[in-house]
Amino acid sequence: MEFSSCLTKQDKLKEQFLSLNSQEKLYEKIISLGRALPPFPKEDEIEENRVKGCQSILYLKMTLNGGKMEIITSSDALISAGLAALLISVYQNEPPEAIFQCPPHFLKEIGILNALSPGRSNGLRSLYLHMQRSALLLNSK
Repeated sequence: MEFSSCLTKQDKLKEQFLSLNSQEKLYEKIISLGRALPPFPKEDEIEENRVKGCQSILYLKMTLNGGKMEIITSSDALISAGLAALLISVYQNEPPEAIFQCPPHFLKEIGILNALSPGRSNGLRSLYLHMQRSALLLNSK
């Protein structure tokens, strides 16, 4: 299966982030992505949707619509919300297999992994693992 739209989305994000000339600008961009997220339904703030391993409280819910993932998230920390928004922007409206076939290599390429504290890095890894587990569950339904 071809995942060119997933790769295209990653390339667009790389263009946006590589033009930022400081770590401060990088964080500002991540925070702005977190602020722009749509509201997360209170009834979806359940343990099943909570991302474990994240230093903040982060919820992520994935559903299928016509074979494509719809992903929503919420966090009590704007950095965490922004990091989730980055991953969502790549995998939104993609088939669940995209999470496995099109890994988020752009994160390293744009320098985010080096800019994050160890706690935030672990949280981002936990978020991606949560997305992978959710994608497997969606595929099994």
